[in-house]
Amino acid sequence: MNFLLDKLEAQRRLTHAEWTALIQGRTPELAEDLFSRARRIRDTHYGKGIFIRGLIEFTNICKNDCLYCGIRRSNKKVTRYRLAEDEILACCDVGYSLGFRTFVLQGGEDPYFTDDRLTALVKAIKGRYPDCALTLSVGERSPEAYRRFYDAGADRYLLRHETANPEHYARLHPPELTLEHRQNCLRSLKAIGYQTGTGFMVGSPYQTPEDLARDMVFIQELNPQMVGIGPFIPHCDTPFAKEPAGTLELTLFMLGLLRLLLPKALLPATTALGSITPEGRALGIQAGANVIMPNLSPPDHRKDYALYNGKLSSGEEAAEGKRLLADQMAAIGHHLVTDRGDSKNM
Repeated sequence: MNFLLDKLEAQRRLTHAEWTALIQGRTPELAEDLFSRARRIRDTHYGKGIFIRGLIEFTNICKNDCLYCGIRRSNKKVTRYRLAEDEILACCDVGYSLGFRTFVLQGGEDPYFTDDRLTALVKAIKGRYPDCALTLSVGERSPEAYRRFYDAGADRYLLRHETANPEHYARLHPPELTLEHRQNCLRSLKAIGYQTGTGFMVGSPYQTPEDLARDMVFIQELNPQMVGIGPFIPHCDTPFAKEPAGTLELTLFMLGLLRLLLPKALLPATTALGSITPEGRALGIQAGANVIMPNLSPPDHRKDYALYNGKLSSGEEAAEGKRLLADQMAAIGHHLVTDRGDSKNM
C-alpha cells in the first residue's frame, strides 16, 4: 500500500477505490510510513509551531435531534445554558490576556441566536479585538446569514459534514437534515470567502471503509482550509449509547491521510482525541495535526457542553492550562504559536 501513499503525496488525490483500499489495507508499518510523511509535509509548510485557538462553547441549546449528540433536542437530562454577550466578551478578555489570537465561537443551533444577534455579537468581538481571527461554528444557516456574519468580521467557519454518504447521513440524523443541504452550506461558505472547515466522525455507527473513502473524495473536491476529525464517542443519553467508540488507531491514520491530501491545511488534534486517551492530542500532532483548541468557556458550564461522554475540559484541555499544554508540546519537539495562524491552503 505504500505505492498509494506515493501517489497521494505526488498527486494530492486518489479515486474512491484507492482510498478504500488504503484504509482497508492499513498496517502498523504503513501507519508509521504515513505519519513520517505527514510530519515532514506539515513541518515544510508550518514548521514546529502548533496554533492554539480559544474555544468558547456559548450555548448548548439546540433545535436539532442528531442521534449521536449529547445536546440533542430530545435529551431532557442536559442542564441547558446560554451565555450572554457580556459573558462571551469576558471569555475573549481572558483568552486575549493568555495570548490567544483566534476565538472559536461554537454552539448548538440555538433559535435565540438569530442572524441579527449573531451579527451584533461578531461586530462586538471584532470591534474589541480587531487583531484576532474569529471562527464561527453555529451550524446550518442561509447563504444570506453567512454573508452577514462575514461582512461583520467573521473570518472562518467550521461545519463538519460528518459523513459524505447520504444513506449513512440519514441513519445519524433526523429526517429534516440532509447531507445535500449541509454540503451546499459548505460550498456557500467557501464562495463567500471564509476560511472554511469541514470534518467527519471516525467510527460512527454503521460506518464502513467505503464511507470514509467518500469523505476523502468529498474533501479533495471541496479543498477546505481546515478539517477537524475525531473518534465517535457515545453519549449515555442518546440512541447510540451502547454503540462502540471509534478507535484511536483509525482516527490517527485518517489524520495522516488528510495531511498528505491537504499539505497546507489546518488540522486540529481534537478534544475527542484527548478524551479517549491522555496522550491523544500529542499523538494527533505526531500524525500531522497542527492546531489545538483549549477551552475558554466559563468553567462552571464546560461539563454541560457534553457532546459525548468523558469530554475533557480541564488540564491541558483548558485555556488556563496553557502551560501544561506548552510542556506537553515541548516534550514532542513542538512549541505553541499565539498569532492568528491563518491557513495556507488558500
